[in-house]
Amino acid sequence: MRTFANVQELKEAVGETLGPTEWRTVTQEQVNTFADATDDHQWIHVDPERAKESPFGGTIAHGFLTLSLLPSFMTQLMSVGEIEMAVNFGLNKVRFAKPVPVGSRVRATGQIVSVKNSPAGQLAELKVSVELEGERRAVCVAEALLLYVAKA
Repeated sequence: MRTFANVQELKEAVGETLGPTEWRTVTQEQVNTFADATDDHQWIHVDPERAKESPFGGTIAHGFLTLSLLPSFMTQLMSVGEIEMAVNFGLNKVRFAKPVPVGSRVRATGQIVSVKNSPAGQLAELKVSVELEGERRAVCVAEALLLYVAKA
């Protein structure tokens, strides 16, 4: 993990690549819990027997489940000191390039794209790539926005 003393130090690191994070296994229990939370119970995610006959050969994680791992990955990629809080501000662009089979392992890298002044604080953009173990192509690429609010 890269630790930045403050937002100014983060600004000076624009262009830097962070990571990778630790590998994380995507489990069927996790997929089922996500399906319950989002009411997305499509069989390709939650029916292992039926999914064996699919082109994927088994169940796959929801794309949005993969995306929802970003906050956890971010805490492994970096921390910023001298702030009151960091808030997920949004996403500019997201692509799900490949499915994530249940039981596989994923990890992330990030690149600091920009850090700009905002009325509410400092807005950082990170390009986060989630990779699947054994694959060269990322399974998810997202331009994540984080708002850093200075201590009062």
